Amino acid sequence: MRCKDIFGDILYIKNILVVVLLPIVLIPFLVVGDSSEAKCAYCVIIMAIFWITEALPIAVTSLLPVFLFPMVGLLTVKATAQQYINDTNMLFIGGLIVAAAIEHWNIHTRIALRILLLVGSNARWIMLGLMAPTWFLSMWISNTATTAMMIPIANAILMQLKDTEKKFKGVDNEAVELDDVNVSEKPPIENGNGVNGKDERDPNIHIETEKEQSKVNFDDIPDNVLEDDDDPAFRRLCKCLTLSIAYAANVGGIGSLTGTGPNLVMKGQLDIVYEGYGIKQSPITFASWMGFGVPLSFCLVIIVWIWLQFYFLRCNGCCEGKNDDRSIRVKAVIRTEYEKLGPVSFAQGAVMGHFIVLALLWITRDMGGEYGWGSLFQQGYVKDGVPAIFIATMLFIFPSSLPRIFCLRPEGTRAPLKPLLSWKAAVEKVPWGVVFLLGGGFAMAYASQESGLSAWVGEKLSVLDYLSPWVLNLTLCYIVAAMTEVTSNTATCTLMMPILANLAVHLHQSPIYLMFPTAIATSFAFMLPVATPPNAVVFSYGYVRVIDMVMAGFILNIVCVLALIGFSESLGDRIFDFHTIPEEILKTYNESLT
Repeated sequence: MRCKDIFGDILYIKNILVVVLLPIVLIPFLVVGDSSEAKCAYCVIIMAIFWITEALPIAVTSLLPVFLFPMVGLLTVKATAQQYINDTNMLFIGGLIVAAAIEHWNIHTRIALRILLLVGSNARWIMLGLMAPTWFLSMWISNTATTAMMIPIANAILMQLKDTEKKFKGVDNEAVELDDVNVSEKPPIENGNGVNGKDERDPNIHIETEKEQSKVNFDDIPDNVLEDDDDPAFRRLCKCLTLSIAYAANVGGIGSLTGTGPNLVMKGQLDIVYEGYGIKQSPITFASWMGFGVPLSFCLVIIVWIWLQFYFLRCNGCCEGKNDDRSIRVKAVIRTEYEKLGPVSFAQGAVMGHFIVLALLWITRDMGGEYGWGSLFQQGYVKDGVPAIFIATMLFIFPSSLPRIFCLRPEGTRAPLKPLLSWKAAVEKVPWGVVFLLGGGFAMAYASQESGLSAWVGEKLSVLDYLSPWVLNLTLCYIVAAMTEVTSNTATCTLMMPILANLAVHLHQSPIYLMFPTAIATSFAFMLPVATPPNAVVFSYGYVRVIDMVMAGFILNIVCVLALIGFSESLGDRIFDFHTIPEEILKTYNESLT
């Protein structure tokens, strides 16, 4: 028993042991190999293991370069710290603040419920109704926040479906009367007084109970509506709907440049690589990313929708809207929650206006060649971070209600003017740790390039030149998709980008050719709860077992990577010219060989 207790204590303090012992164990890198590459390898290995094991919080690990690089003599603290705030991080911060305003005014819930009202009660259409807003919103706000918002909505729908199934199985021992119901006005609800002998179709009694039963509060719904005696088909439906939300959030994030962390990591590190070769204009803009990301993301969400139908619903019409009661009850819970939101407020309209303007500014800044409003300024001065911070700043200025001079109500009946977003709300809703993670990744990429470590690793991996480029890309994407199941998506992307950039150069390919698909592949985390926060949120509700996620996600990993490579070799090549290596890179590489 004593040995068992000691072992338990060791497991309890394993994080402390990793943090203390790992730097000591790796000291030979500094003693034996007194070179810039060895010093950089020492720091990169420490950060990689800390990220993988999460011995320290991921954001804290991202701050290690600030003291590690100067202490080992790799970079000055000034050169290191400058990497934490650049134009890519400013783009990310601006996008996060706008997303915080959308969440603050509950606009994302309004969009989701409105879309759900448009779909039918058939299980596959309910699933699509849950996936569509999740997919769209994940392009603009946090995947985790989107999933956390949509799961209670799915839970409410499942509860209504379950109650209706019970009645039709005779659990309530009552017959549901729907003859004289006006469906267009209000959903009919079972009259609870019928068991006392009163006429269930008495208009007075019906109106009263309808109001009572239509008051569905998400807070009153249990986290898990499953019971031991539930029908297997209903259990499959629960798994299907909840997993569809997590998977839609994962693939939705790749639709826009600010949709998820790895997208910005790739752009930031590609900018570092191009600047190292004297290339000022990056091929990645918000518009060019959406030109590739939206079609790919849309295709993937349809694949997910079809696959989950086949795997869980098994095309047998599980819980379809065979009867009016089920359809009406599902519509009732959604309509009730939508009506609770009330009419669109001035503040909600103002935030949506700011969001639309920002999206248009991003898309139209650089539309290729001399087109786009960015050409009005000196080249290289205005990038996507400029409109992001501008619109974010306006949110702290623009009022959340009409000034009193425009208000027809008597003086003193309304609160003083306040901005659309307060700094306190921004601090609470913006995930600042991700900003540090991006900065730490940029610092590590810069150090790897300056020390020559990434070039050395790329040269060693050039033995893979016997593979066709697309086969190599396919292999790398599968490797990265497997890695991201057990490590942070952003951390995985951060570690791989410098290596892949130099590998591409050694293989006489453009760096973006290998970096772009593999960065997107880090979002294909479908198999494990720990793979990505949306998976963890869904798993915490108890509908899905690990084996369910593994079995459903394994096929999706395979199919989605194939679709990604197909899009890269066709649409991606047309947009980014993947197979043409920039002349500056080719010239520098040839000079290094002579």
